[in-house]
This record gives sequence, C-alpha cells and structure tokens, in this order.
Amino acid sequence: MKKTLTRFGVLLLLAVFAVGCSEGNASSEEGKAEVDDVIDVVWYPNESGEDLKSSRDEIGKVIADATGKEVEHHLTTDYAIAIETLVNNNADVAFMGAQGYIEANENNDAVQPIVVPTGPSGTLDDAVYHSWLAVNVDDQENYKQDGEYSLDTIADKKFSFVSNSSTSGFKVPSAGILSHFTEQEEYKDLTEEDLMEGGPLFSQVLFGNSHQGSAVNLLDGNADVAAFCDTCVENYVEVAEGEENEVGSIYKVKDDAEQPFNKVAGKEFTLMSVTPVLNAPFAANMDTLGEEDFKKLQEALTSDEVANNEGIFVPEDDEQSALFFKTDKERFAPAEDDWFDPIRELQ
Repeated sequence: MKKTLTRFGVLLLLAVFAVGCSEGNASSEEGKAEVDDVIDVVWYPNESGEDLKSSRDEIGKVIADATGKEVEHHLTTDYAIAIETLVNNNADVAFMGAQGYIEANENNDAVQPIVVPTGPSGTLDDAVYHSWLAVNVDDQENYKQDGEYSLDTIADKKFSFVSNSSTSGFKVPSAGILSHFTEQEEYKDLTEEDLMEGGPLFSQVLFGNSHQGSAVNLLDGNADVAAFCDTCVENYVEVAEGEENEVGSIYKVKDDAEQPFNKVAGKEFTLMSVTPVLNAPFAANMDTLGEEDFKKLQEALTSDEVANNEGIFVPEDDEQSALFFKTDKERFAPAEDDWFDPIRELQ
C-alpha cells in the first residue's frame, strides 16, 4: 500500500513542525534540525504514481546501501507540500524540478543539489527535457495563423498549467507567454500572477497538480490548451505522427495506459510549442541529511554501478514505466547551485 503524506500535509498547514515523529526527522529543543537514522525521501505528484514504484524502490535501495540507514518514501499530491517538507527540515532528499529546487533553496539555503540526470552524452551539456504546449488534435487548426502555430491564438482560451512551482509546467511556459504578449499594447501590463487565474489573457485557468493531471485536463475537454512535459507523460503516450519533441507532432494515449490516462485512452494531442528545460535534480537538506551522508549519496548515485543499473536507467526499448531511460550514456552527475541560474533568470 502506498504511503501518504498526511503528516507532512498537517505540517504545511501549521507551518511549524511542533510534534516529533519517530519515522522522520525531528527538531531539537532549540528548533534546529537533527540528523537521524532514517532518510526521508519526498516525491512530487508526477513521480508518486504506483507505476513508478519500482523506480522509487530501486533508488531507495541505493540510498539505503550507501548510508546504511532506513529509507522512507513519502508520496504527495501537491508540489507545495513536497517543497515545504524539504524546506522545513521534515525530509532529507527530494526529486524536484529546477523551479521547485530554486524555491526551496531561496527559503532554506541548506537545500542543495546532489545530482542531476545527464543527457545522452553522459554530461550536463545536454541535460534537458522539454516543456510542451499541447492542444487536442481535432482543434489544431484553430491555433495556427498563416499555417504556423501562434501564441496569439491562446488568448481567451481555457488553459491548464501543472503547478505554479513547476518548471516546465508553469515557469518556462509562462515566461514564453509573457514575453510574447507583453509586446502587445493590450497586454503590456500582463504579469505572471495574471496567468494564474482567468482574466486578462485566459478565460479560465486550471492547475493539474501534476503533469499527468494537466495533460488529462486537456484530453478530457476541461482545457483548450495545456502545459506539461515530455518525460512525465512518456510512460502513457506514444508518437502517432511526426518526431519526438517537434512542433506539429501528434501523440496518442496508449490503449493500456495506467491512471489517470486510462480514462482518455486512444485520444490524441498535438504540440504547438516545444521548449528545452534544465533537468530536475535530486536535492538534499544538508541540515537534516548531514555532510557525511550527502557525500555518500553523491558518490553512490554518480557511480558506474548506478549508471548501469537497469532498474534505475531502464533500457530505451523496455516497455516498463520508469523515471529514467537509457538511450546512450545517461547517468547521474553532480551539479552546483549556479547550474540552475538560467531558470532563476526567468523570475
């Protein structure tokens, strides 16, 4: 049975960690974080599905073997809970998008990156995934001007983001939308906050709370346009026409897709915008994890053993769901805080 994040949800509402809990990190009498014998790993909603349990468990095994400590996985249904859990010293490690990491680091400078999955080169030079703007395939002509997709056509539409803490599901697409529309007199004062609600630009704004949820908002007709990323839906969809990550390509939901895509199996969408985004890091709260375990985790995760572990980097042609796939030389690599500056500059 999947663990829930009830304890952490309560902490978020209270905004204070007032009650100790034996299975997680506790605060000392002075309110300072303590290193204990459990590594608490918190996961975003995108990675909390049952279909990704084998990936989470394999990574948890690496963490346990490296540190000699018990690993507890905590699944979430909300980005904010995952971020606040790490910030407020109630988790040791999180897998989070670049924007979520930046928010966590801004609120607690003890939050630092451990590793980032590389690109096919095995380096951080091509460590990117892709932010999509997608529309239903039957409506695609409504989003073109002179035969080309145009952002002008999304005005007054129902739009779905992922979460305002999502890099590829909010921060990157909103930056592109603002850059485009603020050049126009009608929208010159448009702000990021305006994009979070129906009003100056969109007729309605929805948040899917996960990339999967945002995609389903589109496919079930609740949204006209949706932002979500390639890697978070790749286990559920396949290219029906065109090439991967190309504007105009059409994707189809697999007939045997698991929740939440099972209710929209067979439906198709097309990409009207594709933007590269920096890969998501595993981050640590250095106050609760400790320098010693940080070094152990970084060494273990960047090892050849992990790079060649097919339970973590699943072969590209394998049909099982996974967090990471191996197309060439993918592995984990260390990253410094300033590697995420390009996303910071979108503020």
